[in-house]
Amino acid sequence: MRSTLQTLRNKVLCTTTWKIQLVFWFSAILVGIAATLFAVASEHTHGLFKRILAISPYLPLIVTPLLLVFVAWLTRRFFPGAQGSGIPQSIAALSMRDHGARAALLSLRIAAGKIILTLLGLLGGASIGREGPTVHVGAAIMFSFGNLAKFPQHFMDRGLILAGGAAGVAAAFNTPLAGIVFAIEEMSRSFEQRTSGTILTAVVIAGVTAVAIQGPYTYFGVSDASLPLSSSWLAVLVCGVLGGGLGGLFSRGLICSTRKLAPWHSKFPLRIALICGLGIAVIGIFSGGSTYGTGYDEARLLITGEGELDASYPLMKLLATFISYLSGIPGGIFAPSLATGAGMGAFFAQWFTTIPIEAIVLLGMVGYFTGVVQTPITAFVIVLEMTGNNGMLLPLMLTALIAQGTSKFVCPEAIYEAMALPFLATDKPAETSEKPDK
Repeated sequence: MRSTLQTLRNKVLCTTTWKIQLVFWFSAILVGIAATLFAVASEHTHGLFKRILAISPYLPLIVTPLLLVFVAWLTRRFFPGAQGSGIPQSIAALSMRDHGARAALLSLRIAAGKIILTLLGLLGGASIGREGPTVHVGAAIMFSFGNLAKFPQHFMDRGLILAGGAAGVAAAFNTPLAGIVFAIEEMSRSFEQRTSGTILTAVVIAGVTAVAIQGPYTYFGVSDASLPLSSSWLAVLVCGVLGGGLGGLFSRGLICSTRKLAPWHSKFPLRIALICGLGIAVIGIFSGGSTYGTGYDEARLLITGEGELDASYPLMKLLATFISYLSGIPGGIFAPSLATGAGMGAFFAQWFTTIPIEAIVLLGMVGYFTGVVQTPITAFVIVLEMTGNNGMLLPLMLTALIAQGTSKFVCPEAIYEAMALPFLATDKPAETSEKPDK
């Protein structure tokens, strides 16, 4: 009798395990599909905005403020919690103890709203990226399907959120290694043995799905630039210190401004969106239209050496990204920060005439990006994978480490962790069964 019951229990356990695996694989495939469709839609949306610019470079003075106001209204009315990058929400969800609060940030409704609203922001010319939102979407999809399938609690606590976020980065950039590193370095700040396999599996499945749809590609094209560390130490030092310092200033300014504007955002969200929209349009006009959107085209131009940009581009792109985030609309800072860093590298290149411009562009990109997000390993790994260039490993690695130290001196708080704090305010204390002392 006991052996029969044990056999039945084993069969039930085996069936449950397979159901969990199937749901997990299916949700990882959905992350890859969602990230790919999001990427394609972003390109088409930015193409539509370029058509608006072609009609008149002054049309954004009307289109951008109106669309940002519309997006801000939709966000507050139908998708509260979808604002901003999405990475802070994912980080906050990892630390939450209340399942309801976590589910509110990682629902499928929020994931759908994140995609739609980010696309509308790009249609309005906002200087935002889709990569941070893709992390949020990936984490929401994995968590929601795990919730429906009633995954074990340790999966729900951290594993699925980390796996979804990592899969989102991997599929968005076609950078599987960077996805894994990002989940460990930024989202979890630790590597847990029980979730490592979950992350790896999700990244592989989502990455394969994205490649199957789009084909193999490098995000910014292929760069053949090389730079011996022995002859580039001064360029590494400059890009690490100046790039990291400027990135730290950007983060500190954004953190402080967001906190100071929080009361105004709750009272006058549409007015702030309107003012920010006008600011983005004015900067876009002065930059000749180069500061609108993700900055992908501009960064690719500099990395591949196919063209040049005005020396004022990095500063204008920085300001446009800063204002876009303050508007309160959904959108990330990943791609715009990489584009700003590329522009800074091109500016620094005029000081080093014996070094290929493309090489300094990569150093500037890693230095500034590290300064903004303070994740040095993710920074140089993601740039290496996005450009298909392994010849710059040591210079990029050293630049990232110098930039992190400089950024921490300027901005002690990591930007995504600081931005996650308001979302943690909705968390409830964990219930305890202990009786209070009498």
